[in-house]
Amino acid sequence: MAASGMGNYSSLFFPGRLSNSDFRRRFFLLGSTSRFIPQSVKGVFAARVNAATSTALVETKPDPIMDEFKLESCKDILACPICHSPLISDVDSGSSLDSPAGTKFQCRTCRKAYFEKDTHIDLTITGGSQGYGETRPASTELFRLPLVSFLYERGWRQSFNIWGGFPGAQKEFELMKDYLNPVSGGKIVDASCGSGLFSRLFAKSGLFSLVVALDFSEAMLRQCSEFIKQDEDLPKENIILVRADISRLPFASGSVDAVHAGAALHCWPSPSAAVAEISRVLRPGGVFVATTYILDGPFSYFPLLGPAREAIAQFSGSHIFLSNKELEDLCTTCGLVDFKVTRNRMFVMISTVKPQ
Repeated sequence: MAASGMGNYSSLFFPGRLSNSDFRRRFFLLGSTSRFIPQSVKGVFAARVNAATSTALVETKPDPIMDEFKLESCKDILACPICHSPLISDVDSGSSLDSPAGTKFQCRTCRKAYFEKDTHIDLTITGGSQGYGETRPASTELFRLPLVSFLYERGWRQSFNIWGGFPGAQKEFELMKDYLNPVSGGKIVDASCGSGLFSRLFAKSGLFSLVVALDFSEAMLRQCSEFIKQDEDLPKENIILVRADISRLPFASGSVDAVHAGAALHCWPSPSAAVAEISRVLRPGGVFVATTYILDGPFSYFPLLGPAREAIAQFSGSHIFLSNKELEDLCTTCGLVDFKVTRNRMFVMISTVKPQ
């Protein structure tokens, strides 16, 4: 009986030479199915476990963020946020990807180095700095709090439907598909992606060859990474997470097919600087789609609304838009054309294009 039992399982657990990762995976599989496996097989397998190196069992590195396929697909768009020159990865110079959360990117021109973290690539200007930091507006710092990142898809974003007329993520996605269809098959940046609500929808849709989930908040990117790992139906090979400043985008000029910003325009410290950067990185014919809210209608009769919004912007860094025309002017002054609007109460979706 022992020999028969061993024969049934030997090809599963002893196929010859196994890498450490394959060996660990099969060891844990053995544990989860132990009540179905003969005692003799457990004993033989345990002997091999004891003979293996200790690192084979205790090493629990995360999966690589940048595998070779992802690296190749984003190589032509990633650029230094300081001088916009192309980045060279240590993989390009012959290094291996066996050490996840460690890929180094370096600017060809200014030699500034950027590094891959556990959940994302940090392409902020101050990334890696030990002694220097900058004070950010309250609206920016709010979304860097772990509690806010945890709550964002657990009630925070859903509240927009109630007070602002936002139709909900799935409906918003259906609305924007008409604007994005002309650039389908290209590369999209989900700017200020938060916990990745729309990044995941873009990845699942199959409309784009690469989805870049981009945010300044480390906490949001960690939450985004967790949701991606939990979603078994999501094709993880065409999505990357990048930490960046919206006003200093780490992409080559004219390299991106589409940029989406969901409920984010009003949170940016300088919407004009951000939209100008978006215009720079879009290729000719590229599309910018964004959602925000507008206080018009009855609010326009409030006599102190103008001065109040200026005070709010100075204090918090958050902006209040008062008309469709204001958003159109923001886009046209940054070189974007063919402005379109979809409205529902305070909710507004805008679409605009980089001229050919």
